[in-house]
Amino acid sequence: MLLHWIWFAELKDISLLHKHRLLERFGDPEELYRMSEEALLNAGLPEKERNALLDKNLWKAEQITERCTKRDIGILPVADSAYPKRLRNSADAPIVLYYRGILPDWDARPFIGAVGTRKASAYGLQVAHQLGSQIASCGGFVVSGGAAGGDTAAMQGAMSAGYPVVGVLGCGVDVVYPHSNRKLFEKIVADGCLISEYPPGTEPKPWHFPARNRIISGVSNGVLVVEAPKGSGALITARHALEQGRDVFVVPGNINSPTCEGSNALLQEGAAPVLSGWDVVSGYEFLYPGKLQKNLNVSLYTGEETLAQVAQTPAHLENSTNKSAKSGKIPIDNGEKSPYIELVKNRPALDEEEQAVLACLTESPQQASEVMAALDMPSGKVLSVLTMLTVKGYAKKHPGGSYSMK
Repeated sequence: MLLHWIWFAELKDISLLHKHRLLERFGDPEELYRMSEEALLNAGLPEKERNALLDKNLWKAEQITERCTKRDIGILPVADSAYPKRLRNSADAPIVLYYRGILPDWDARPFIGAVGTRKASAYGLQVAHQLGSQIASCGGFVVSGGAAGGDTAAMQGAMSAGYPVVGVLGCGVDVVYPHSNRKLFEKIVADGCLISEYPPGTEPKPWHFPARNRIISGVSNGVLVVEAPKGSGALITARHALEQGRDVFVVPGNINSPTCEGSNALLQEGAAPVLSGWDVVSGYEFLYPGKLQKNLNVSLYTGEETLAQVAQTPAHLENSTNKSAKSGKIPIDNGEKSPYIELVKNRPALDEEEQAVLACLTESPQQASEVMAALDMPSGKVLSVLTMLTVKGYAKKHPGGSYSMK
């Protein structure tokens, strides 16, 4: 039952990795929901997991389902045939995805994650738009995060060429962030779709965005980085892509520009340099025979929306009484307070959550599940914080998903 999938996805104190192991063992969340305390004990599950699974209250799942029905939001469990196969094969695939719009055929053509810095230069915006347009015109499908800057420009390029796109959000699919992209999101939903692992109504939080980046790369065959400074969120997407076995493409940038330092470093590490959209998709001709063609015509780039001032307050696609959506600034895209701007500084200060996670790390590698077991913090948030600590230079990620102090 769909309610049980949502119930399972929303359970705290069980990491994504362990949730997938439970699904492999028991097959279906409904089976886990029906298990008694004695049955869970006999199954040999750890106490923390048993306690989480003993919460049989479906009220939250019912509320989420009701909201999805009212707002025409689709619900996609990981076992659904429409769930992206490439993402499903990732160890940290979301248990449930929510979407608005028209789901694409994930296997029909190459999907390319196109990402760039929020603080893109005029050159970065123009190139992101140009390559987004060319990738789509050549037969590829553009996926991006919907953030201001490079993400928005790449999606606008594909859409202005007449093709749908997929936007992956770090909030509910009924929440617009940044607010300046309201019209863009409405256009995306008309022909393509918006997806998120967060239930409808979820406000944007700083740790949501590093986590959502694994979905951008997870649904894609490859990831294109247009322009990224050191510590940019676009680099987090590139790292996820490498860990997931995806191709990474980079547009060469000005060696004297700070906004290109991170992306140029990827080239030094072996990422493929590209000068056109065809450079990105041509390598997939053997996988999609007859679907791709060289077409380097570029739709007109105006930059009107991309260069607009980014609003800090998220908006809902329907009227909402949620006060947090109407007051206070979200510390994303917020000048010096932005976590991504903060990353370019030398060993930036850590917030309370980062300090708590760092305190659990040792000089010897340990699994993320061990860190989760020691903290009273949602597993998804722990993974996001570990990623941020890695980017900030406090932690090191090792093969197999283990972490240590750096």
